[in-house]
Amino acid sequence: MKPSLYPADHPAIVMAGTQQTLSFGELETFSNQFAHLMRSLGLKSGDGIALCLENHPYFLPVCWGAQRAGLYFTAISYRLSASEVQYIVNDCGAKVLITSAHLETTFNALLPTLNPRPVCFMLDCEHPDAGLLGDALADQPSTPIEDEAYGQSLLYSSGTTGRPKGVKKPLSQEPFGDETAVFKAARMRYHFGTETRYLSPAPLYHAAPLGFTMNVLRYGGTVVVMPTFDPETALSLLETYQITHAQWVPTMFVRLLKLDPSIRQAYHFPSLKYAIHAAAPCPISIKEQMIDWWGNIIFEYYAGTEGNGSTFITSEEWLAHRGSVGRPANDCKVHILDDAGQPLPPFEHGGVYFEGGGRFEYLNDPDKTADSQSVQGFSTLGDIGYLDDEGYLYLTDRKSFMIISGGVNIYPQEAENILITHPKVADVAVFGIPNEEFGEEVKAVVQPVDIEQSGPTLEAELIAYARSNIAHLKCPKSIDFLEELPRHPTGKLYKRLLKDTYWQKN
Repeated sequence: MKPSLYPADHPAIVMAGTQQTLSFGELETFSNQFAHLMRSLGLKSGDGIALCLENHPYFLPVCWGAQRAGLYFTAISYRLSASEVQYIVNDCGAKVLITSAHLETTFNALLPTLNPRPVCFMLDCEHPDAGLLGDALADQPSTPIEDEAYGQSLLYSSGTTGRPKGVKKPLSQEPFGDETAVFKAARMRYHFGTETRYLSPAPLYHAAPLGFTMNVLRYGGTVVVMPTFDPETALSLLETYQITHAQWVPTMFVRLLKLDPSIRQAYHFPSLKYAIHAAAPCPISIKEQMIDWWGNIIFEYYAGTEGNGSTFITSEEWLAHRGSVGRPANDCKVHILDDAGQPLPPFEHGGVYFEGGGRFEYLNDPDKTADSQSVQGFSTLGDIGYLDDEGYLYLTDRKSFMIISGGVNIYPQEAENILITHPKVADVAVFGIPNEEFGEEVKAVVQPVDIEQSGPTLEAELIAYARSNIAHLKCPKSIDFLEELPRHPTGKLYKRLLKDTYWQKN
């Protein structure tokens, strides 16, 4: 990004809740000062920082400061428990941690467990163990550092080991300010420019919102950030700010469609040209209704935090290939392979693999990295699907037993690991079951130590126990009880037998 290329007073970031606005001039100053601060602390290109923030006015400026200093920046969900945040900060080796007054309680709880302890900064309040970021920046130069270089996000994605894993991608070797391949691909697909007005209704710590907002700013567009998603507020913002681009997850579509027709009809936003969605499978009926309502401006892509490839589909293509997530984009190729790694013909279901996409590794987990590669060197996100005879991809299953609820990936083993420690639990299985609004919700089936104790009281006790240990969104919404879970004598749990029982009911 070279904000100086755009008018200094052109709005870069608008906070929808408070209308606080940061101009490109302010973004330029902040990000330069942040880059200088990192250098003064000894951080060099390739080092890492972590930020755990709500949708804060300075979330993106911090990322841009790290970006222009050649740093890896790990954005962490502010909804996680202190122990979960601590694990990620320690695992990614962050040398600097930035948080805010909103997360002060979490920060106080995790601070003693950070090892080694990073340099900590706080936004919006003073703290005895963290410097006030604004004060630290005040004495730093507002001009660019001499060794500007592109940084890279290093985000955590839950995987088959039960613990979230950092997805580390190589740093770009392009001179800072030049158009990288990733930036160029987004610009060409969505026509980002200085006239772009982008609505971001999701948490910025997610890979897609973070990547898209950074792309929009790279080309001089304005990002309007919602503090949290509300369907009617979103429609109002589309109209008020004459939004041209916005990104959604299917759950948001569901909530928008459930608004009273009089509310939906009260807002008009002819400026919207790109309504982009991804993150979770979108029910065919939901997408049909959205296209009927908004027209052929619905665009879908399939990709992962790993950045190893993607597909893309327009509304017109989708109407001719309902349920598809598109064809390969950006010069990558999609292969469907069987369990032996051999290619399958059209309409045969198998593992979805990308060829020719970006490289990545799972931080500190070479085994998981190796498991994501085929014998040919292709890489997978772990999804199952098939190609039709025109090369359109259809996804038919989740990677392993990953739960996708409202566009958020949830790995069930984290809840299982907590619940099995409860003294009244003998065995437990956690998986996703259908939810009309969120796509899936978290379900637990428990084998109690005493089957006579099963019932609503124990259910409430176990849910509360889980919520006291991990983020609420990872906890079961409901629990059923069985006298014995289906396990093989070797100990393998036949979770599919349990899960299928619930999916077959729908």
